[in-house]
Amino acid sequence: MLSETVDPARPATAATGQEQEARARVAELEARFGDPYDQANPMGQHQLLAADEAGEISAAGEAVLDGLNLNADFVPRALGGRLDRLDTLVRVMRQVFRRDVTLGLGYGATTFMAAVNVWTTGDAGQQRRLAEVLLANRKAAVAYHELAHGNDFVRNEFAATPDGAGGFRLNGSKQVINNAGRADVLTLFSRTSDAPGSRSHSVLMVERELLDQARVEVLPRYSSVGVRGCHLAGLSFTDCPVPGSALVGELGQGVELALRSFQMTRSAVPGMAMGAADTALRTVVRFALGRQLYKRSVMDIPHARETLSAAFLDLLISDSLSLTATRAVHLLPEETSVYASAVKYLVPRMLNDAMHDLSIVLGARFYVREGEFGVFQKHVRDLPVLSLGHAGSAACQATIIPQLPRLARRAWFSGEPAPDTLFRPGDDLPELPFGRLTLASGRDGLSASLIAAVDQLPSGNPVELSVHGAALRFMDELRQLQEDALALSPQDRTALASPASFALADRYAVLLAAASVIGVWRQARGGKDPFLADPSWAAAALHRLGRRLGMRQPDLPDGCEERVREEVLRRFHDRRSYDLYDSPLAG
Repeated sequence: MLSETVDPARPATAATGQEQEARARVAELEARFGDPYDQANPMGQHQLLAADEAGEISAAGEAVLDGLNLNADFVPRALGGRLDRLDTLVRVMRQVFRRDVTLGLGYGATTFMAAVNVWTTGDAGQQRRLAEVLLANRKAAVAYHELAHGNDFVRNEFAATPDGAGGFRLNGSKQVINNAGRADVLTLFSRTSDAPGSRSHSVLMVERELLDQARVEVLPRYSSVGVRGCHLAGLSFTDCPVPGSALVGELGQGVELALRSFQMTRSAVPGMAMGAADTALRTVVRFALGRQLYKRSVMDIPHARETLSAAFLDLLISDSLSLTATRAVHLLPEETSVYASAVKYLVPRMLNDAMHDLSIVLGARFYVREGEFGVFQKHVRDLPVLSLGHAGSAACQATIIPQLPRLARRAWFSGEPAPDTLFRPGDDLPELPFGRLTLASGRDGLSASLIAAVDQLPSGNPVELSVHGAALRFMDELRQLQEDALALSPQDRTALASPASFALADRYAVLLAAASVIGVWRQARGGKDPFLADPSWAAAALHRLGRRLGMRQPDLPDGCEERVREEVLRRFHDRRSYDLYDSPLAG
């Protein structure tokens, strides 16, 4: 049985009750998942790659997840499940994505995306019924997309027309729905009025078995380059009746509900997907240590070492931003609209960039779809799907852009910093505040924490001075961003914004990532994780983020890069995760 064990030289941070439960859950998953290199293991790479080649989700893998009752992690505790913390859900699902993105999406994340709508606004009866369905190991699917309109939800044509007797008639099609033919519950984003504007749409929760099957058709399955085992298809309805009790929330509340639900899913899903990038990094480290080239290992080549270290830093940066966004849902729910969009925009981009760089180290083995390195090729194909989902990167930037002038006027350089507990993964959190999520914010505690850190960071040695200097440069960048945001024209704050406006959203997301890194390191100082307490990783991570913004910056102090390289190797040999948690792995 795999357990959370700690080297006495590297004692773990004192864990709260919630943290102990989270560690135990992750350890339980890893123990059941077993050795990824065991060819007989249904959750091993050999079996999962075979399922992918066949274009099917792993039946054996789903059976393992059923046995673990994974769906309980998507159901709030008050309804009999285990969902009480968004950051814990990310950690749990990260273990699934570490093995197979198809299982992560096809079994889990899709159900979570559908359920959040009901947990946010559904009535007590809808919530109880959905909980019953999920706790019985059945699935839910969410139908937002219509290919003709993409993420422009207010133009969707799928209609739920009021029938005059309190119910609705469904007409039209939805495309690219994960588990369209397998889900027992469907969450449908539907037009309920012909009037223009956002109040013309609503959300319905319908049970497949209660529908008139003669009026519902599952459309042919889509073939895909990535997540080949996911059952992506469409649904077509023809004058299909549903009762008025299917309405989630109020009539005309659909766009608002979707945008509020996105704050949870956008915050969480990219952090889950980090598990696949972790496995990719581990796979390339394994290759670099074992592959001989010119009478030495690939790991001895400076470029290869630097690439592996850079990928590790990108994972730490991504996890820092994911951590603060998911914890902000609990602690700063009125501010999470921009944080969630920043995570959904930046983290997939950083992970995909890291995967590209790692593929260069792997060389020709990158193209191999089987064997001990075949999982890398699968993750390269699977991960880009996370950049799309129910909101692509441009849609996330479009959510951020209109809020930049408001934040520039009201928040930056004048707001209160976020509480320290935002950056401490082991601290307890209050329950999920589904009802307090707002569509826009005039506050930004995360950026305020960056400003506050400039006066609070230590500067006793060259590495600490490097972190402090980077914080100053990012503060100056935020000041320039403030000027540029205030200068935006009215049109540049809309969906018709110029490329320059989208560039501002990109810069802002990177600044939030820098603030997250600084916050996580500050709270880890003096703690019991010697690597996170060391300023070397923070200095190196900030250096990478500065390069991403094109900032001029000095070289890193001696020893920083070597410290990061040492940690890459330690975690590989000790079978520990390449994220903020340094968790033990089965392989």
